[in-house]
Amino acid sequence: MREDKKASLDGPGKLSRRRFITGTAAAAAAMAVSPRAARAGKLSKEKRTAGFKLKYAPSLGMFKNQAGKDPLDQLKFMSDQGFSAMFDNGLMNRPKAQQEAIAREMERLNMTLGPFVAYADFSIKSFVTRDKDIRLLLKAKAKAAVETAKRVNAKWTLMVPGRFDEGLEWDYQTANVINNLKYCAEICEPSGLVIVIEPLNAWTNHPGLFLTKIPQAFQICQAVNSPSCKIVDDIYHQQIQEGNLIPNIDYAWSEIASFHLGDNPGRKEPLTGEINFKNIFKHIYNKGYKGVLCMEHGQSKPGKTGEKAIIDAYKICDDF
Repeated sequence: MREDKKASLDGPGKLSRRRFITGTAAAAAAMAVSPRAARAGKLSKEKRTAGFKLKYAPSLGMFKNQAGKDPLDQLKFMSDQGFSAMFDNGLMNRPKAQQEAIAREMERLNMTLGPFVAYADFSIKSFVTRDKDIRLLLKAKAKAAVETAKRVNAKWTLMVPGRFDEGLEWDYQTANVINNLKYCAEICEPSGLVIVIEPLNAWTNHPGLFLTKIPQAFQICQAVNSPSCKIVDDIYHQQIQEGNLIPNIDYAWSEIASFHLGDNPGRKEPLTGEINFKNIFKHIYNKGYKGVLCMEHGQSKPGKTGEKAIIDAYKICDDF
């Protein structure tokens, strides 16, 4: 009798205890999937295999688990995934022969090189001073950047103004930064190389640095008044430092030459934090941006899984 009664509860029109538990667990699992992860599943096959609307630039080494250690193999892998740009902060430190090989492969693949670092010493007061030796150092770095840019067919190089001086009035420091950048820009102008200065956040990563905000960088570039002095807008740093991302992009647009990318918190790929990258990318695209967006971030998952997650995140955010 007990078994018959139990069987009747599982019959037509009735919900069995087993079915109820199974269904509830499935519903809970579905709810546990984030809306962003759910959107990833909605990407068409065409979108997953298509190129990108914007020039997102992975760094060398970002896909080493899938492409191997050879930089040229990595470039080929990037191109196969639809990326049309690459950046390498340490390019100036590579042997000249390797620089030239990278440049040839990028030309073959029709890829654009993002800004490489010419000078970024976070430990000293550099651009904020009138020190003659410092100025000679900065001019030498600019000259070396010009020579590197010629070898690798680069359009942009990055320079960081360094630390601020606690013992000098801020406006004097600003004037010194402007003057030192003028000297460097004069060296770069004949070749067409563009220096990009990068505001960095003072709260999480780089306390003590002089340049922290987009309006500050805009003011400096306007004062330098050279086509060879522009801004790289690091979305990660600016979300931490001041937010107001899209309005600052609009106001400083005439002086922005490049972007760096990374979500916050964590500085990982888009969709891992609080920044609405799809809206930002759509906004930049609609403004007609043709430059590079350097993927200067880590990955939220290890190994090949993490590398694939990066590619999928950009596919999702580029789907507008």
